[in-house]
Parts: sequence; C-alpha cells; structure tokens
Amino acid sequence: MSEAKVMNRWFAVVGAVLMQLALGAIYAWSVFTPSLIAAGWSKFQTQVVFSIGLVSFAISMVWAGKKLAQWGPTKLSFLSALVLGAGYALAGLVGGTSFTALCLFIGLIGGAGIGLGYVVPIAVGMRWFPDKKGFITGLAVAGFGFGAMAWVKLAGAWGNLIANIGLSTTFSLYGLLFCLMIAAGGIFMRFPPEGWAPEGYHPETNADAANDAEEENFSTTEMLRTPQFYLIFATFTFSAAAGLMSIGLMKLYPMEALQAAGHSVAEASAIAGTAMAVFFSLANGLGRIIWGTMSDKLGRKRSILLMTAIQGATLLAFTAMAGNAFLLYVGATIIGFNFGGNFALFPTITADTFGTKSVGQNYPYIFLAYGAGGIGGPLLGGVLGDMGNFPLAFTICGVCCFIGAAAIAMVKKPHRSLNASPETTG
Repeated sequence: MSEAKVMNRWFAVVGAVLMQLALGAIYAWSVFTPSLIAAGWSKFQTQVVFSIGLVSFAISMVWAGKKLAQWGPTKLSFLSALVLGAGYALAGLVGGTSFTALCLFIGLIGGAGIGLGYVVPIAVGMRWFPDKKGFITGLAVAGFGFGAMAWVKLAGAWGNLIANIGLSTTFSLYGLLFCLMIAAGGIFMRFPPEGWAPEGYHPETNADAANDAEEENFSTTEMLRTPQFYLIFATFTFSAAAGLMSIGLMKLYPMEALQAAGHSVAEASAIAGTAMAVFFSLANGLGRIIWGTMSDKLGRKRSILLMTAIQGATLLAFTAMAGNAFLLYVGATIIGFNFGGNFALFPTITADTFGTKSVGQNYPYIFLAYGAGGIGGPLLGGVLGDMGNFPLAFTICGVCCFIGAAAIAMVKKPHRSLNASPETTG
C-alpha cells in the first residue's frame, strides 16, 4: 500500500543534477576576470575572490554534513539556494566591481551557499541507489563540473550577457537563476523511507554490503590520528591546487600565449574561452564518472596515483601547449578530466580506508584539502601572473602533483590494535 507513495528514485537524480549545475558556478569565475582586470583589478585580486569562495565552500561543507541528519536534505537545499542566490544578487546590486564587496558576497557568502548544498545530492543519491553507489555519486558530482560550461558561455561568447547587460546585472541574474534551480532540485532532495530498498536489491546477499559489515569504521578523532589521513589530505591538496590554479588562469594565461603566437586579442579570447568553457568543463564532468568507474577495477589508490602523475606531466608540458589552439584544447581536456576525477576518487578512498559507514562524517575533513588547495593554487597563479611568470605557476603545480602521487603510494589500510588505536599495516 505504502509502496505507491514512495517517490520514484530517478526524481532524486533529476533534482541532484539540477542542483549541481547551479552549484558549479564557482568554476565559471574565470569568465568574469577579464572585465574586473579592465576595471582596474590586479590578477592577484581576481584570485583572492576565487580562493575565499573555495575555502568558504570547504568549511561550510563540514558544518552542512553535521546538520544534514538534523535538518534533512530539503531544508538544507533551500538554505543553499537562498545563501548562494543572495551572494551573487548582492554582488550585482553593489555595482559588481568592488573588490571588498565581491570578496564578501561572491567569495564568502557565495562559497558558503555552495558548501551547504554540495553534500546533499551525494548523500541523497547514495540512499536511493544502494545498488549503484559509484555510478550515482559520479553522476551527481558530474553536474557540478558541467555547470561551469553553461555559465561561462552564457556570460561570454554565446549569451554575451556581460557585453549586453553589464557585469553587475549578470551577477544579479545569475543569483536569481541559482536560487531557482537549487530550490527546484531541492524539492526532490529527500531520503527514502526507513527500510526501503529498490526492487530486486537484497542487502544481505549484496557483496558490497557484506564488505561494509566486515570493515573497520574509524571515528573522525581516530582518523585524524592516522598517517593515512595526512597522506590522503596532502595528495588531495596538491591535486586540487593544480586544478584550481588552472581554472583561475585558463583564460588569462592562454590569451597571453596565443597573442604572443600571433593571434589577435579577439581570436585569443575566443580560443581561450572555448578551452575553458567547453574542453575543460566537459572533461571535468566526464572525469568524475569515468575515473570513478575505472577505480572499481584498478583500485582507488592506483587510480589516484595514475591520475596525479598524468596531471603533473600535463602541467609541466602546458607552457609549451598554451600558445597553440589545438594543443591548448588537448591540455585543457586532460587537466579538466583529471581534476574532475578528484571528486569521485577521494570520497571513495576515504570510505575504503576509514570505513563506509563513517564516510559522511569523515569525508568533509578530507575535503578541507580542497579549501587548502583553493588558497595555494589560485594565489600562486595570481602572484606569479602579476610578476609576468605564468609558466612557473604551472611548473610548480606539476611538481606538486608528482609529490602527491608519491604520497598516495605510501597509503596502506589502517587497523585498530587491542587498545583501539589505529596503526599502519605492513
């Protein structure tokens, strides 16, 4: 009888994708930076706003993870809609070019709005799809990556919003759209009834469920005492910093390199915009799904090692690629693909290492590495950009990725000793 009242679980997927498309707005920041530089900003200042947003995103996600069980996913979604929408709308209302205002409204408030909503579709999706956890998690976070493409192109080459209605009005319009999309998706953000399972799914005979029952689940305090946490955290920090630095500079640096190679300003802008909005963004979304699927066969540690090593090599080569349109598209695709893989692989290695049942409370602390990378990567790019040395920023981040690959290679599954203190196995 009650079976007929249960929501079709695919509505949760529709809601998750709708929310994540709007939450991916943070990756569209680079489309606004040329206008801000034209208004008198330094390259460093443009990256400060981006970094504040990333740190606010990561910190607010920890808080949201704790409130999810208490408030429920629908209420948290609506709060995310209001906070993110208000941040961008207020940025537009104050003129759109004030450094202090944008740090507050887009960086601090907008970043918090993203963090409040980001955890919801992942948690809800895994409850509705216990039989397809990897696929559904990758699909949910893929929307976050794909969202940047739409917002960049709408503001820039395809929609010409910045050129036609101005920067401040574009910010306000985006705030309204973000609010509506997240609120609409939030309607479907609800957990299934207690005891519900999809037809044909029997947890007691499911291999993953059996593995979950046997594994050790570490509390956050226990996890923070293990060397594995710090190795995983370091790898995520370096990998995130490399990708976030690239996002912040994917328009500015190639524009300079392309003009130096003989392209006009208009041509360079169009090519660099396409590299970011199409190639990087599409690969960013696909990387979340494909790396997550590959890791089920290769293993999580091996996949992260491979991903970070490829990223390091690409970043080192990027300085020779940025001035050629075809090679720029190839480089942007590889960097975006590997960057997207972070968001499928690090939640799962957290579950594999510290327990699936405790991943909800533990992953937000691993995810703080994203905030640390959001400080280091973009600010490094901004400082070296103002010094006229973009190539050095890519080189440093490339080397850091290789260090991250070495760190993840040292991770071994921890276990508890008799006194309940986690220690490393050989």
